[in-house]
Amino acid sequence: MVDLEIDESLLTLRFLPPYAETDERDYLAALARVGEHDAPFELLTVFGGGGKLSVAGEREQALWFKATRGHISARCRAVAIVRPGANKKMEETFRKLWPMPLVALEDEIAARAFLAEHRGGA
Repeated sequence: MVDLEIDESLLTLRFLPPYAETDERDYLAALARVGEHDAPFELLTVFGGGGKLSVAGEREQALWFKATRGHISARCRAVAIVRPGANKKMEETFRKLWPMPLVALEDEIAARAFLAEHRGGA
């Protein structure tokens, strides 16, 4: 299941079980919407660890990172990645892509607390 929820400035992208055949297309469509979001935002991604992209999907995701890097860097205040096995090495990898404050955690509550610290106007 892939879902993108937009609640004020918080964008929450979930890629969780139960997985479906449409997940890859839904995930890439959700990324496109994130990449087009024009107002300042915080990004929370929650992955279950079981959904996988095809080689073509991985390539499309990589192209999305490249194409949206400037736009996301200018508008996103902070990113929290929640997934099983999240660690500092994962944070370092994503920090090479994006300059904003970023954490990789296994706990969604801690991730939301991190993003709240970076919410605009707070």
